[in-house]
Amino acid sequence: MRISTIQAFNTGVRGIQDNYAAAVRTQEQISSGKRILTPADDPVASVRLLQLDQEASKLSQYKDNLTAATNSLTQQEAILNSVNNVLQRVREITLEAGNGALDAAGRQALAQELAEREDELYSLLNSQNARGEYLFGGYQSDSQPFVKNPDGSYTYAGDEGQRSIQIGSAKMIAINDNGKQLFVDIGNVNRVETAADLVDTGEDRNARISLGVVENKGRYDTEFYPQGSVSIRITDDANGDAAGYEILDNDGNPMVPPVTGELQANASGSYEIRYAGVVVTLDGELEPGDQFSISVGSGEQTEKRSVLDSVRLLRETLENTDDSTEGKLQRRDMLAISLQNIDNAKDQVLGVQTSLGARLNVIESTMLENDEATLINTQVQSGLEDLDYAEALSRLSMQSIVLEAAQQSFVKISGLNLFNYLR
Repeated sequence: MRISTIQAFNTGVRGIQDNYAAAVRTQEQISSGKRILTPADDPVASVRLLQLDQEASKLSQYKDNLTAATNSLTQQEAILNSVNNVLQRVREITLEAGNGALDAAGRQALAQELAEREDELYSLLNSQNARGEYLFGGYQSDSQPFVKNPDGSYTYAGDEGQRSIQIGSAKMIAINDNGKQLFVDIGNVNRVETAADLVDTGEDRNARISLGVVENKGRYDTEFYPQGSVSIRITDDANGDAAGYEILDNDGNPMVPPVTGELQANASGSYEIRYAGVVVTLDGELEPGDQFSISVGSGEQTEKRSVLDSVRLLRETLENTDDSTEGKLQRRDMLAISLQNIDNAKDQVLGVQTSLGARLNVIESTMLENDEATLINTQVQSGLEDLDYAEALSRLSMQSIVLEAAQQSFVKISGLNLFNYLR
């Protein structure tokens, strides 16, 4: 086979270029520390590395979300602790206000402290995070959730939404609780209205019925609520004196079967009557034929009452009642109702605090899972793309020797010439 001079030169140059390119590529790998410089180096590993990069981006976002969720729930937990402290003090004030030896000045002092606690509670319920978002507004985090009305009552202006954030590939966590669930939808024991219809309405008559209290919600829901209203009629004994009572339906007819009882005064001289989960107290001098109605409430006497309104009604009662018998009975009724409603509010807050603790535990365990996944992801990436320096340096040394041999052989071959033998 004949090999022309130009062919020999081209072959030699191409060999030198290939060996030089191989050595340069190895040197680039050593400089970058990466085995794969282009997808063509290892197509399968390149695809896997792309998937791992995407997974790393997700894990990084989940980590940021976990931090944001932790900050939000921790702040909410701190606020709920403060709310619970305020409610505990309100409960203590309620008990103090029940002291019969307390004079008007003492009641006004307690009312003043209640006003301050009411304002503090109002501020806590409108708390904002570092981004200026209201914590208890549901989805409406840009507007103030609790608004004070001109008459002193309060309105919830948020919604019932609960914002969530993704902390894993298939895991969401709630980062807030709406104020309606927390502070508005609180069971109100005073969910019935009461009224007196006396046979003799003279000025000397002092018979009255207290505010109604629902002491058994199950019985109230199944027995009382479907009826809408009932009445208590005072009955007499053989001497014509008030001695007992009977329950009438909403049409004024005796129950079938009859529901009756004897009037038995308690230590304070009042009469407690219980029916279908509702308890009321009759005070004063009762006469046969007196009737007292109990009906499903409306307005302030609804199934739910916000914690702010419970505190407000208690404060207004302390401010506006005097030392008369009627004033004392009004305070007695409101104090009993407020005490139970405050306990219901504390239970509501405690339930959400328990939920917050559970969510923070989930976040903590998810952080550990994400850290482990990130570590495994990094190890797999390293195994696919990181360079084995010992192997690369050995290869570079071999490629340098081959390149030198190619260069030297090219010099010798290029020096061969037939004219050297014709001299």
